[in-house]
Amino acid sequence: MGIIIKFTKKIIKDYLFPVLIAIILYLLINRFLVYKIRIPSPSMYPTLKVGDQAFATRVYSEKSIKRGDIVIFYSDELKDRLIKRAIGLPGDRVKVDKKGNVFVNGKKLKQNYVKNKSDKTGDFKVPDHCFLFLGDNRTVSYDSRYWKHPYINFKKIMGKARIIVFPFNRFGFVK
Repeated sequence: MGIIIKFTKKIIKDYLFPVLIAIILYLLINRFLVYKIRIPSPSMYPTLKVGDQAFATRVYSEKSIKRGDIVIFYSDELKDRLIKRAIGLPGDRVKVDKKGNVFVNGKKLKQNYVKNKSDKTGDFKVPDHCFLFLGDNRTVSYDSRYWKHPYINFKKIMGKARIIVFPFNRFGFVK
């Protein structure tokens, strides 16, 4: 009987305890620091392609989001998690003209990442604690220009895409 108890304690100490610690660490890291996302649509092409997998970091400060960041957020209107580029920050005035040019506070935004411009226009005044998002592939991106409620409150922002990890030939930082 003593051998069985000794053997059971050894299994718990050598195998079960480390596995349990690893699971707890994984859950904590995934919940509070970093998590993996999969790109479901071509709205961010060519920056992110359908099927790409990337790591995102959690966002805890409104000030940490900069114009041009690729952000993961939850849309109450669409009842879905989305990934788009932050274009309008709190207090910004954003205009999109018929040629697809974007102006932020009267200044034309340089957008080397945009694949296809769209003629969908818009004029937005971003409220406090909210952001305006557009996709990089504007002709297929169902983004703020089309939504009934175009602004996403900071509380709905989940994280920022940081690094593409799959497929391996696309491994690198998200720009």
